[in-house]
Amino acid sequence: MDVSRKTDYALRMIAELVANEDGVLSVRTAARESGVPYSFARSIQRDLAAAGLVSNSRGAAGGMRLAVDPRKTTLLQVVEAVQGPVTLSCCEASGADGAPCPNRAQCRYASLWCGAEGLLRAYFGSVTLQQLLAEGLLPRACATFELASGDEGA
Repeated sequence: MDVSRKTDYALRMIAELVANEDGVLSVRTAARESGVPYSFARSIQRDLAAAGLVSNSRGAAGGMRLAVDPRKTTLLQVVEAVQGPVTLSCCEASGADGAPCPNRAQCRYASLWCGAEGLLRAYFGSVTLQQLLAEGLLPRACATFELASGDEGA
């Protein structure tokens, strides 16, 4: 999975909103404080609003504010709102019209890729914005792995 520049910038802007005690932050200020080009920040603001993560207000005291509770919103939700589903492989949608890969049934790697994808989604989904940005907590992977026959799946 590649984290796009847009996702990186959006996460920086979200961090500014979580840290902003007043609630409303102008796009220009969020861009400046997070090192995001202003023109790109405007585009990201629209995408975050369309995803329901921020709300916008106009006028002299206008700007954007979080529209979600950072204590209940995970990193996974933000990443997927900006960049789409977190995927490592195209097993689920590389067939005709977005159907699963036609080679999936006999592929020796499909379970491996799908299992790794599930771990990544669980990792991003295990931490809220509040925990990550305000409390400084990070998820710690404590998993162990054991080999199983291919029949057992991932």
